[in-house]
Amino acid sequence: MTVLNFFEQLQSGIQQTTWYELVAVCSGIVSVYYSKKESIWVYPIGLINTILYIFISIKGHLLGEAAVNVYYTIMSVVGWRLWTLKNGQHQTVYSISRSNRKEWLQQLSFFAVVYIIVFSALLFFKQHFFPGAIPWADAFASATAFTAMWLMTRKKIESWYWWLATNIASIPLYFVKQYVFTSCYYFVLLILAVLGWMEWRKKLSEKI
Repeated sequence: MTVLNFFEQLQSGIQQTTWYELVAVCSGIVSVYYSKKESIWVYPIGLINTILYIFISIKGHLLGEAAVNVYYTIMSVVGWRLWTLKNGQHQTVYSISRSNRKEWLQQLSFFAVVYIIVFSALLFFKQHFFPGAIPWADAFASATAFTAMWLMTRKKIESWYWWLATNIASIPLYFVKQYVFTSCYYFVLLILAVLGWMEWRKKLSEKI
């Protein structure tokens, strides 16, 4: 693809952007901004984003991404609850922390299991129902996102590493499916993920 073809596809994709994709993108950016700030608003605004992307992903035969957004929706409710939990001293139960060696092994195992399950399911659907599916890429984006969201609900700083992987994988995935605006959205999320990691790392260092 030449540079000219890239910009032509970009312009065409933006022109074809629907109102619901626009709302999903905007709510997603605002949600990530609030997660960077460690604000509870990440979850209610994020629910708007995830529910809309369930529909968008199914429409684009990105079944792994659709499954991710169903999971996001459920975990947003869970995270909303966990982030508001307080102990006997009226302090929040969860604060930003690093994963220890055991937790890292749990993360990697969780990622591997999710990847295998999603890849196998997508391979089946590609052969029988959705020939446009891209199993390996969709499964990778899905598995990293599952892992990131799980860690985010517990305020683990490593969640940002997994978000970085998710965003990097999703940029070309949605571009190929001609959801160009969403592809650009993931590029913005990639930048926000870097900033979020930097801000959480600063907060964590101030606690030590």
